Amino acid sequence: LELYNALNDSAYNSPEKLTIYTLENAIYMNFKNDSSFLLDSEMNLYEHQGSYNPNMPLRGLFYFSDLYKRFFHDRLIYSTRLLKIPTPVYVVFYNGEQQLPDISVLKLSDAFMQGEDMACLEVRVRILNINEGHNAELMGRCRKLEEYAIFIGCVREFLKSTEPAEAIRKAMELCIEKGILAVFLSQRRAEVMNALLTEYDEEKVMKSLSKEFYEDGYEDG
Repeated sequence: LELYNALNDSAYNSPEKLTIYTLENAIYMNFKNDSSFLLDSEMNLYEHQGSYNPNMPLRGLFYFSDLYKRFFHDRLIYSTRLLKIPTPVYVVFYNGEQQLPDISVLKLSDAFMQGEDMACLEVRVRILNINEGHNAELMGRCRKLEEYAIFIGCVREFLKSTEPAEAIRKAMELCIEKGILAVFLSQRRAEVMNALLTEYDEEKVMKSLSKEFYEDGYEDG
């Protein structure tokens, strides 16, 4: 709710108005980091990405399709009455090492083989760079997001001189000492360690797969 308010310059203060719609056991790679919720007639999908992925609009298409199936599971979609659909809002919080602007937009139509003139679908993804030094106004409205950016920055700094597990441990200790995500990191040390180590392992796998793909001669065209 705090993050939604920061993004939309709103002031909702009642969590009861927010309905969680996050899909359980989603089969799409890395979708474990998503959060889906309904608020004020908007179906929001928030996702965190540690590496740039140009296929997010396609993934969003799959995900929103499943969300709407769940939302309308007991409604008569074949009725003659127009059903009102919660407006889809898709935001990706990016903190990878590839340089991106504060705000960028990915469109499904960018991937269409025949262009978008005759296309009947579109999905737009707003990419927000949440690395330190980016989106200062948003960070100022959401302290937890700012502290998360600082924590990840610390991890990367320690990675320059030590292995991932040790870098994460040192970053947690330093941030707790400085009051940055202190309560969260103190209570969930093992969870944070496992999550970040998994992310770094997945990043290595994805880079390896991408390299093999192009080395095997499957370049575009």
